[in-house]
Amino acid sequence: MFGILCHSLFNGHQSFKFVSSNNLTTLTSNYLPIIKKKKKTMSSFDDDDVQYDRAKEIKKFDDTKLGVKGLLDSGVMKVPRFLIHLEETLQNPSSSSSLCLNVPVIDLKGYDDDNDDGIIRRSNIVSEIKEASSKWGFFQMVNHGVPISVMDELLNVIREFHEQPSEVKKEWYSRDHKVKVRFYCNGDLFVSKAANWRDTIAFDFQDGPLKPQDYPLICRNVVSKYMEHVSKLRENLSELLSEALGLRRDYLSSIECMKSETMVCHYYPPCPEPELTIGTSKHSDPSSLTILLQDFIGGLQVLHQDQWVDITPIHGALVANIGDFMQLITNDKFKSVEHRVLARRIGPRASAACHIYPSATHRNKQYGPIEAFTSNQSPSKYKKTSSNEYLGYYRSKGLDGNKALPYFRV
Repeated sequence: MFGILCHSLFNGHQSFKFVSSNNLTTLTSNYLPIIKKKKKTMSSFDDDDVQYDRAKEIKKFDDTKLGVKGLLDSGVMKVPRFLIHLEETLQNPSSSSSLCLNVPVIDLKGYDDDNDDGIIRRSNIVSEIKEASSKWGFFQMVNHGVPISVMDELLNVIREFHEQPSEVKKEWYSRDHKVKVRFYCNGDLFVSKAANWRDTIAFDFQDGPLKPQDYPLICRNVVSKYMEHVSKLRENLSELLSEALGLRRDYLSSIECMKSETMVCHYYPPCPEPELTIGTSKHSDPSSLTILLQDFIGGLQVLHQDQWVDITPIHGALVANIGDFMQLITNDKFKSVEHRVLARRIGPRASAACHIYPSATHRNKQYGPIEAFTSNQSPSKYKKTSSNEYLGYYRSKGLDGNKALPYFRV
């Protein structure tokens, strides 16, 4: 009887079993021809592969509307070619542990206390944020005001959504950026050279709160509750970042560069060959700021001093990172730093990245470096652009391993 070895995960442990042809799904039969007998990186494919049609393969994959998890559920034991990355993009530089590099952890407790101790505490927090934003572009936050129970609930519903029956999940599948809530796999699937090992459900709040019927029932209450807390944190961080830049407390709020949010909830299934692919390619974010919630699995790394540094998960912490738009308007005072997520044999990994942008009414407003940060000695390093224009260019190039920001340099 014909069959294949199928992967499963139980209580954190991987197992494999033989599945007969009678039980294989249609998706498996679609991908059996691309299961390789030996491991290959993109650079090692030879002349036998000249007939490979990537466009046809990704179209067939996308038409299933099942994402990477659908591949795994079908029993695929080898990473399909369209998910295999160039060897140089997968190289793992020296371990950060030997260099004693750690992403800053900032305790926000007491930042808004209205007494002498609170004033001193806020000043210290502002200094820490300034240091982290200018040198790392990343920092973790504790005592940030978002209840840990709400954070844990969100991670749970992310997993629950992606682990629903296929027919339920497929109803939300879309590649239309105008759809407020959509499930998809790799936003740049049709423009990237290699896809990432992850699936996503995205929520667009740029025009304001969503209606209850806009949400999948499974995550309606939890997502809206989480966003209420994150919106308050966004306002507080807008003030703290303004002060860290030496500006008046309400400056970033007044120019409305941190007024709206989109949230992408990623699901990284366990990968049978993590050495061949990646969870998220090296990139920087196009937003003004990103607030990230990650679970305990790990895999997130930031590029610092030409080394990939692990951002070790801390239960109850949120990760903040400066986006390209913030680097542009601060004329490089704050840095938008490249980061990535590794594929792993363990999982699934869940995360929620809340990207903060200019307000909906300012999508086409032209932003350039803030006047206070330019002079004859330090001229503007970037031409003016809008968030719409920047996002359009960012999406057109995909996660190709190169930053979008240099395109907008003067």
